[in-house]
Amino acid sequence: MSNNDIDRIRQKIRLQQYDMSAHAMEEMAEDYLTIIDVETAILNGRVVRIEKDDPRGSKYIIAGTAVNLQTPVGVVGRFATSGRYLIITVYEITKLEG
Repeated sequence: MSNNDIDRIRQKIRLQQYDMSAHAMEEMAEDYLTIIDVETAILNGRVVRIEKDDPRGSKYIIAGTAVNLQTPVGVVGRFATSGRYLIITVYEITKLEG
């Protein structure tokens, strides 16, 4: 996995050039995460996997930590055709997933 991938994603986050799906918003609320937690997880995280089976584009699975730097957070997203980054889902990573 290229550092270029995470650098491109982080740049979109820094420039506020991203969108969140309704599903991501629901999951964020269910796990008591905030948008700042999601942004922080992307900015301090790493791409742990790239899934290339979606015809709409590669999906990037990022693992990072929330703003408290303790809560592990997973973020799944992809680059949209508009050039913006689309956050598809977010979740708190549990030890069982790990």
